[in-house]
Amino acid sequence: MASNKIERRLVVVGVDGSDQSKAALRWAARYAAASGAAVRAVLAWHYPTAAGQPPVGLAPAPVRHESEDIMQGVLDDAVTEAFSGHGVEVETRLVYGHPAQVLIDQSKEADLIVVGSSGHGAFTGMLVGSVSIHCVTGAFCPVTVVRGTEADAEASR
Repeated sequence: MASNKIERRLVVVGVDGSDQSKAALRWAARYAAASGAAVRAVLAWHYPTAAGQPPVGLAPAPVRHESEDIMQGVLDDAVTEAFSGHGVEVETRLVYGHPAQVLIDQSKEADLIVVGSSGHGAFTGMLVGSVSIHCVTGAFCPVTVVRGTEADAEASR
């Protein structure tokens, strides 16, 4: 028997607090308002390891708790700023792990991943950051890469 239940589409947005990730959040807010999609804002973090190595284990408890408090504040502030006035509810998730892998894992449940073109780890002049590249090449759903920031958009008008 066919189900008449209509499920909301899920848009997952990668957030790191950078201007580019805030632009991605604003893009997702407009998209969700227009399409009725649900939004999940995800901030991934990990305790640094040796260069080039994936995160291993968790940080010591005091460091982890303090880091999570700070990261949750960054996530909450970015979401509040981006979604103000859009009337869209946003689920937030703070996840331990490398941002690219966390977003690829999230893409298994998502209908769309939205990321900024580069974040805090970007080198000057890069067109697309490493997390964006990993998402585009590894996600299980479509990926939108939002280039620039809201200030860039205003300046070009």
